[in-house]
Amino acid sequence: MSVNLATMLREGTKKSHTMAENMGFIKCFLRGVVEKTSYRKLAANLYYVYGAMEAEMERLKDHPVLGKVYFPELNRKAALEQDLAFYYGPQWQSEIELSPMGKAYVDRVREIANQQPELLVAHLYTRYLGDLSGGQILKKIAVTAMKLDNGQGTAFYEFAQIPDEKAFKTQYRQAMDELPVDQATAEAIVEEANAAFGMNMKMFDELEGNLIKAIGTMLFNSLTRRNSGGSTESTGLAT
Repeated sequence: MSVNLATMLREGTKKSHTMAENMGFIKCFLRGVVEKTSYRKLAANLYYVYGAMEAEMERLKDHPVLGKVYFPELNRKAALEQDLAFYYGPQWQSEIELSPMGKAYVDRVREIANQQPELLVAHLYTRYLGDLSGGQILKKIAVTAMKLDNGQGTAFYEFAQIPDEKAFKTQYRQAMDELPVDQATAEAIVEEANAAFGMNMKMFDELEGNLIKAIGTMLFNSLTRRNSGGSTESTGLAT
């Protein structure tokens, strides 16, 4: 039995999407204020999150559900390794650490991979479709805000193996709609996707202290004061 899972996910995570966009760290990012210390801490957390997701997907690639959304061309771990080497230097592996909220996220990915593998679909959707949707916008903002030479520190946003991102997203959503899951499982996947948004928001929240220290409380408050309910295309989370 197949359900319209892609539509269920899009509709069922709209509120979480708006909440994520209104996080202080994201609001500042979208308004062109990106600070290297907090950004590289986020990249380090994402390195561990994607590392966990991609290791579990490799292990479960023959699973009857997950195998149908196994697209290694989406993998981000190697790209994040390039970016971390740029931000931290050649000894980056001994410099980075997983934050408490990042650890909770990684632990959840591993837990469901072992107990309810179908729920991993929620995490794939939340991160990868967001990366594809908002990546180029976020890359341009990061390059300008951090005065980067084009290509330096932004490998995360480049999908070299996916020449047509729009077509790929259509293919990916179709694959989700064809997953052999029942209505109850689909609803559990939507619930997990909202939890994934929550985990991402908690990671963003951890970074606000670094950002405020760098740009000052007054500027931070002026950038984040107004609630914006605009497009969520560029939060870096699923759309």
